[in-house]
Amino acid sequence: MDIKNVIFMGTPDYAWVILKELLDSQDINVSAVFTQMDKPVGRKQILTPPYVKKILQSSGYEMKIFQPVTLKDNKVKEQIESFRPDFIIVAAYGQILPKNILNIAPCINLHASILPKYRGASPIQSAILNGDDFSGVTAMLMDEGLDTGDMLGFSYIDIKKDMIVGELFDKMSLAAAKLCLDIIKNFDSIKPLKQFKALSSHTKKISRSDGEITFDNAYKIYLKYRAFTPWPGIYLKNNLKIKQMSFVESDKSYNPGEILSIEKDSVSIGCKKGKIKLLKVQPASKKEMSAKEYLVGKRLKIGDYII
Repeated sequence: MDIKNVIFMGTPDYAWVILKELLDSQDINVSAVFTQMDKPVGRKQILTPPYVKKILQSSGYEMKIFQPVTLKDNKVKEQIESFRPDFIIVAAYGQILPKNILNIAPCINLHASILPKYRGASPIQSAILNGDDFSGVTAMLMDEGLDTGDMLGFSYIDIKKDMIVGELFDKMSLAAAKLCLDIIKNFDSIKPLKQFKALSSHTKKISRSDGEITFDNAYKIYLKYRAFTPWPGIYLKNNLKIKQMSFVESDKSYNPGEILSIEKDSVSIGCKKGKIKLLKVQPASKKEMSAKEYLVGKRLKIGDYII
């Protein structure tokens, strides 16, 4: 049996699913894992390991875990070379690989879009925000650019109209895991395909401010809700978080933020274009509650404005 020696680089839960598939394969030996540094999290700024490291340690896997501040340090190159990898597999690692590491072994990135569309940091959220019917995973030979390397294979995924980003993340990670194994096993027979630059698009890192909404377009609010739940979430200027909602229609025009109706388990809100239903909300520094409870507490009624 020809066992391939692999170094894995990845940080979030998306990466862990791919790594787990490699660890469970009898044809692959994962000799080392590279992930991002532990970071302070929450109000108390508790130093917390990245997802991949936390799961590896809690699952009892015994392997070397490296967390370099930068890959540009020549000592990191020497560490990687010492393992004599056949492949370096990268999945949402968080750093661009420098040329001296790219030259050690074929570096394969599992990017969560059908390249060259949605290069960059937030391809899964971007697919939902743009209302795409499908997306997928691209296995790509890495170069010095940002998701610009030659493509080795694809796995397509349908995006249901009510799919929340977490569900799409799960489907992407499972598809990426299977694709990764196929690419490694068939690497010698694959002819890489160059990306068509004219069709490329780029995505940015998501920040909390991206979650702020106004009542302009009901459908776009719903897309944001699906793309940004649970983080950064969507919220109004007064920091009222919308925890659960549904899209009603986008044809009619209403006064933005007007309370149109109050039902048993929901509240209808008008937008310049369309209407949404709020089911659960969370006021600043308070617990989550039903939208109806919120209106009662604020003494708001039909015809009033939630903003």
